[in-house]
Formats: sequence, structure tokens, C-alpha cells
Amino acid sequence: MNRIEKRFKKLNTQNRKALIPYIMAGDPDIKTTEELILEIERSGGDLIELGVPFTDPLADGPVIQKAHYRALKNKVTLRNVLDFVKRIREKTTIPLVLMTYYNPIFKYGDEDFIKDAVTSGVDGVIIPDLPFEEAKDFIKTSKMNGLDTIFLLAPTSTPERISMITNASRGFIYYVSITGITGAKIEGIDQIKNSLEKIREVTDKPIAVGFGISTAVEAKKISEWADGIIIGSAIVRVIEENLGSPSIVNKVGEFVKTLSEGIKEVQSSARPASRSEAGEFGV
Repeated sequence: MNRIEKRFKKLNTQNRKALIPYIMAGDPDIKTTEELILEIERSGGDLIELGVPFTDPLADGPVIQKAHYRALKNKVTLRNVLDFVKRIREKTTIPLVLMTYYNPIFKYGDEDFIKDAVTSGVDGVIIPDLPFEEAKDFIKTSKMNGLDTIFLLAPTSTPERISMITNASRGFIYYVSITGITGAKIEGIDQIKNSLEKIREVTDKPIAVGFGISTAVEAKKISEWADGIIIGSAIVRVIEENLGSPSIVNKVGEFVKTLSEGIKEVQSSARPASRSEAGEFGV
């Protein structure tokens, strides 16, 4: 049982939902990223999604794209991020999930990346441009080494694909709330409930919802149905608006705290008892 599974189990026993903030490693610099992680944890973050900078971030909207470019200007690479995680592990046990595109992993080497990621203290990985159908070996090696593979489901996912993705995902299921890029506005928020109910028909694994959630009100509403809330662009925007300011870390912490407080008001009773309560999350 790794840190992700332990955290969701603990939250479930506390009748709480997970807040999963996203930040980009190296934005605005590696030192500040370390401070941000520790501040996010103090402010109520339960897991952290850590972006790896890439030159062609197709799934990301303008706000996070600019974060990629700021980190790339600092010459931050995948290897730098793994070294950074290893250092931050001396100060925190918060679950860390890398959000990276496949090209840097391919260049690094799948097996080397998986082993080095686990050794460094990474708990899971999200690779939005790696199709499930082409990830069989990656999934197998990750499972053998204890690295959670987290795949995405969308409003357009068919029942067949929902079944395949939920089976392949470990740690949690990432439900993309919109058919678009990060930072786009959510429309028809009540439809998320219907989609999550369909996913729960085939899996007991935790479901976290991301893309388009930007306010404490939205986070609170969606957490009535989801096991976790992922918020990226709204947090990265706070970083962008405070670049060069000595209060940048505090500003992010204040925003995360408002999100956390809103989510904590929601009771976990919306999630029905499941087979996983007596067994193991994951495949």
C-alpha cells in the first residue's frame, strides 16, 4: 500500500474528500516549488500533482502552458524533477503524482524512469498523451515497482473504455470534467454527477475530478460526488499573478486554504460503501 492509497483510505475513515492541487515543478524556480509544496500541505492539500515542463503541452490551457515555458527557461528537466522529489521527501510524506507527457519518459527510458521515480519518492504518474492501448508494458512494470498509473476518463468515454481505464488505473481515477483543455470553464456541472455514477458502476477506486474547477464553490459542489478535487490553472494563475513577489507562497497557501475549507464542509456519505473498503484499491 503506497502513500496514495493510504491517504484515500485515511480520508475515507475521516469522512473527508481529497484536495489535489497542481503546480509546475520549476515555476517560478525549484526553490520556490519546494516552498510551495510545504505550504500547500500546511494549507490543506492532501495530494499534490506536480507538473513536469514540456515544450508541447497539448492538454494544457494558456495558464499552465506559460508555467511550462517559465520552468523550461530555468532548464528544468524530468531528471531535475526526480532529484527534486528525492530532496523534498526529507521534509514531507505528502503523496506526489507527476503529470508529464510521454516524450520525456521515452527519452529517459520507461524502466529507468519507473525505477528512478519510485526510488525518488514519486507515488504515481499521469501521462495524458500515452493511450491506454499502448501502455500495457508501462502499466505492468509500474505495478511491479509500486508506481501508480493514473489514466483519464472524459464525458465522452464509452462504457467499454470506462471499464478498461478503471481496470488499468491505480491510486485513483482521473475524471476530466470537460471536453477541452485545462483552465476551460465548466458547463453543466450537474452532468458530472451522472458521469461519476456511471463510473462507480464498474469500479470501487477513488475518483478525482479535474479540469475547469477554479473556485471554492465549484470545488465544494463537485466534492459532493467525487472522492477528490484536482485544481491546477486557478492555482498556477495565483503564482503567475505574484511572480517576483515575496508573498507568492503565502498567496498560494491562502487560496488553497479556502479550497480546503470548502471541501471539508462536504461529508463523504455521497460515496457508497464498496468492495474496496474490505480490500485493496488498484488492479
